[in-house]
Amino acid sequence: MPKETAGDLMKFLLPYPDSVKTTTLWLREFVWDLYPQTNELIYDNYNAVALGWSPTDKAGDVFCSLAVVSDHVNFGFNRGVDFPDRQKLLIGNGSQYRYFQVRTIHDFPAEYVKELLAMAYENSVGRQKTVKQVIKGETIVKSVSPVKRRPV
Repeated sequence: MPKETAGDLMKFLLPYPDSVKTTTLWLREFVWDLYPQTNELIYDNYNAVALGWSPTDKAGDVFCSLAVVSDHVNFGFNRGVDFPDRQKLLIGNGSQYRYFQVRTIHDFPAEYVKELLAMAYENSVGRQKTVKQVIKGETIVKSVSPVKRRPV
């Protein structure tokens, strides 16, 4: 299913405030416009709706992601510790993941994020194992949690 088919995603986003939906969809287009050959992996999880972009259909190859929470969107890099954050905008103290919060599209440092995305994408491709079937430019719903602890 290509990115234009967003029915499942729109259903997953229904409980969220309009401002969060607008920000999520804008960020989604931002990434898709830069990396149309990648795949969008969607997870309707217990705590958040998560979207990740991967050169394959594997979660382990995701280079950037969105986590939609009740009042904002976290824009993150699954291996954010592997490249420099010269503007020191990324937060997180885990062993790999780094992110920043986006409350409105006006808060989003688009030009800087393009630099980070380029590094994250190259890192992902460089770490990628050989895949048997190449999938490109698809939206793939990977999981739907039956129980939610977030807006419903």
